[in-house]
Amino acid sequence: MQSLARFLVILSLLVWIGSIVFFSFVVAPTVFSVLPAQEIAGTVVSRSLGALHQIGLICGVILLAATFLGRFRQATALRVLVGLMLLCTGFSQFRITPQMERIRAAVGGPIHALPPQDAGRATFDRLHQTSVVLEGIVLLAGIGVVALLSREPRE
Repeated sequence: MQSLARFLVILSLLVWIGSIVFFSFVVAPTVFSVLPAQEIAGTVVSRSLGALHQIGLICGVILLAATFLGRFRQATALRVLVGLMLLCTGFSQFRITPQMERIRAAVGGPIHALPPQDAGRATFDRLHQTSVVLEGIVLLAGIGVVALLSREPRE
């Protein structure tokens, strides 16, 4: 059971963190630099972020469950970090993203076309920044999980 638990922890973490890195450093910048309209790029990135969050939530649940299947020296710390990752991902997916989508729909056009002092744009920009911070917390907590796992003794 220990080997299965370690495998599930490592695989889930690898997929989750790898997805975040790929999305943040490859997909989002590429889409915004290649597509001709920021509005289209925003739609692609928004849909991709939704998929990223689904991957994260699934991997997080598997990862958390696996910490109960095996023996980990730092099990409590692992669970706290994974719980934080899940909370940030869930909050971003179910609170931040829907608010951003409502603003985007209400504007009826490109967000960046609004003046910076517009209330809708200011709210959208604040929500976007919050989303970026939450994703950063998930990434850093995931790196923390990697650090804890690297200290685990071999069987």
